Amino acid sequence: MLNIESLIAFVSVMDTGSFSAAADRLGQTPSGISRAISRMETQLGTTLLKRTTRRLDITEEGEWLLARARQILSDLHDTEASMNARLSQPSGLVRVSAATPVLNHLIAPLAADFMDSYPLIRLDLVSGETVVDLIEEKIDLAIRIGPLADSTLHARGLGSSRLRLLASPDYLKRYGIPQKIEDLSAHRLIGFTSPATLNMWPLTQDNGNNYLIQAQITASSGETLRHLALRGTGIVCLADFLTSEDREKGQLLSIMEDVSLPWHQPVWAVFYKQGALAPRINALVTFLAERLKTTLD
Repeated sequence: MLNIESLIAFVSVMDTGSFSAAADRLGQTPSGISRAISRMETQLGTTLLKRTTRRLDITEEGEWLLARARQILSDLHDTEASMNARLSQPSGLVRVSAATPVLNHLIAPLAADFMDSYPLIRLDLVSGETVVDLIEEKIDLAIRIGPLADSTLHARGLGSSRLRLLASPDYLKRYGIPQKIEDLSAHRLIGFTSPATLNMWPLTQDNGNNYLIQAQITASSGETLRHLALRGTGIVCLADFLTSEDREKGQLLSIMEDVSLPWHQPVWAVFYKQGALAPRINALVTFLAERLKTTLD
């Protein structure tokens, strides 16, 4: 197989008119240039240059190869220039996977500013309530909440968000405000379908164990749980990033603060990396890490 160095040597000889001049241009020896072209002639099984003591004459086959070699080297130069431009100004598609609440409350509010900062990057936001295989699903970046289990992936912490017990004013007016764990047995509790760890609330029982609720209503998405709570359906336990506006407006009230533990869920940007992280992905990770400082604890 022909190599690029041989093609460069061949073109340089034709551009400069001699092996010596080509060697000076490339920082090699004339004999090295001659050997490179001889090897190429042997590989191709044809003569490219007719050498005499006074001049070099290119054969018809040499003329054909010279035109192709110039095109190949030009394409390589353009490719290198395009890659350098791409690296200096990130571009391309970034596919982001996250649960619906994360996309709605953490990513979507920042999307316009990110696109203004990186106009050559395109975003594909993929909603899913379960953990996906990044490689299999062709995901560039996943935003995950809670402890990480997959040690094969790289992750960058974006912050954390406190868990709180919440209910609407209407629900509390009708059913009363619980003060301790025992009071919850008389209330309607809203939890996650799975995994069970999401239904472990930041409360400690008398035996020292954390409180695993028995939910009367379950859903797979925190966004659905939020809407159920807003409609006065029952009590939920959700992260602050999901309910900050609801609490500010008084549509959801934090309860049992005196007996609740200060649990925080970590928020991660998770990605697969071999070598350097692609500039388009790194741009988004860095942007989120900086901007979410004001949203996450």
